[in-house]
Amino acid sequence: MGTKGLTGLRILLSLLLGLIFGAAPALAEVEQCRFIQAKPEREACYTRQEAALAAKRKPEPSAIDTRSTDARMIESLQQMRRDDAEVYRSVNGICRGC
Repeated sequence: MGTKGLTGLRILLSLLLGLIFGAAPALAEVEQCRFIQAKPEREACYTRQEAALAAKRKPEPSAIDTRSTDARMIESLQQMRRDDAEVYRSVNGICRGC
């Protein structure tokens, strides 16, 4: 094996080790509750993890649409009517029997 082969192998090995050790803390956070012996502490750990996951999944308050369902439906119908009118205007100028 030449010098290029050894250098490439060393780079590959260092990347793999970096990925393995970089992902280990994230996996350890998820798996740590399972190894707690005392049941109340273990359940508290699971509750904290569940709350953290729920917080990650929860959308931002500003992104939530506070309008009612009826108002959103009326707005979408009005938009569809405007789109339909635009299509009818563009189709009206096409010759249908030429």
